[in-house]
Amino acid sequence: MSAPPGGEHLPARPSQPARAGASRRTVVLVVVVLAGLFIGALGQLVQVPYVIFSPGPAQDTLGKINGKDIVSVKGTKTYPTSGELDFTTVSLYGGPDHPVSVWRYLRAKTDSNSEILPEEDVFGDKTSKEIKDESSAAMTGSQQSAEVVAVRATGAKVTEKVYVGGVEEGSPAVGKLKARDLIQEIDGKPIPSIDSVQTVMGKVKPGATVKVTVMREGSARTVSVKTRNVEGRAVMGIRIAPRFDFPFEVKINAGEVGGPSAGLMFSLAIYDKLTPGALTRGKNFAGTGEIAFDGTVGPIGGIQQKLVGARSSGADYFLSPAQNCPEVKGHVPEGLKVFKVGTFDEAKNVVEKVAAGTTAGLPTC
Repeated sequence: MSAPPGGEHLPARPSQPARAGASRRTVVLVVVVLAGLFIGALGQLVQVPYVIFSPGPAQDTLGKINGKDIVSVKGTKTYPTSGELDFTTVSLYGGPDHPVSVWRYLRAKTDSNSEILPEEDVFGDKTSKEIKDESSAAMTGSQQSAEVVAVRATGAKVTEKVYVGGVEEGSPAVGKLKARDLIQEIDGKPIPSIDSVQTVMGKVKPGATVKVTVMREGSARTVSVKTRNVEGRAVMGIRIAPRFDFPFEVKINAGEVGGPSAGLMFSLAIYDKLTPGALTRGKNFAGTGEIAFDGTVGPIGGIQQKLVGARSSGADYFLSPAQNCPEVKGHVPEGLKVFKVGTFDEAKNVVEKVAAGTTAGLPTC
């Protein structure tokens, strides 16, 4: 018996309401995707006036950057090294030409290793060029200080001359001293170094007149400069620019990194290459700190981010400027040992003792 036309054995057709439901779901999905893309793009376009500091990579000063030695020495004997002496960095987001997007800001808010500060507090009203120039000048200064300190630490002689680097507008020295003047004497006292300038001027009463003897265009001349009072110190209103003569050539290639905080680690790397025996004995150290010509290690910014970057890069030991220790406490990554240093000699002593396995009595943060 055959089934009547339209019987239950015929395939069923989907109803019109089902097709309408599917279309509505597709439209909703498209709208959601487009909205997400719009919000994502908006988050990248909308900018906020903040600066973000995050952990940056560490770089071994005994190694290379872009195929070139970070520290190179020519004209004298050098020695093999081992282990690592890393300088640490901070990844900085923000500034006049690199504003922070809303999304980067929100990601930083959820990252315990990032620090967020108002852009004005960090850069003030400086232009991008001024910021770059300052950072570059600070790095150049740190390299020169590192070279002087390290070479002198080996017992080699580094001669120094003190020049006028510039004269401040409206200062007492205007019309008396000029850039590139070689300073020979102040009040009859020889000026063989920057330290001697500070020593002599430290004894001058603010407002008193000093006699400055300089060499200018091959001729010696003595001028009188009335000092002014700046925070209880007598100043002439000049910028000092030292120049050094080395017994051999030392060069530092830091790549695109700026700022003064790599000075300490540069000095240790130079010293290591100039002296017999590997300073680290194969161990991995990292550190930071601005170094002065007299070997003093000064504080730096971003210490907490640098601790994280050092440990992430494999360092086991970290050299911290003594003045940064209050910021270090409570922020040391697991497995990283932090030592407090105030001078180049103290830092060298820490590395030597840690390398030898005798850490008892070494100051820590």
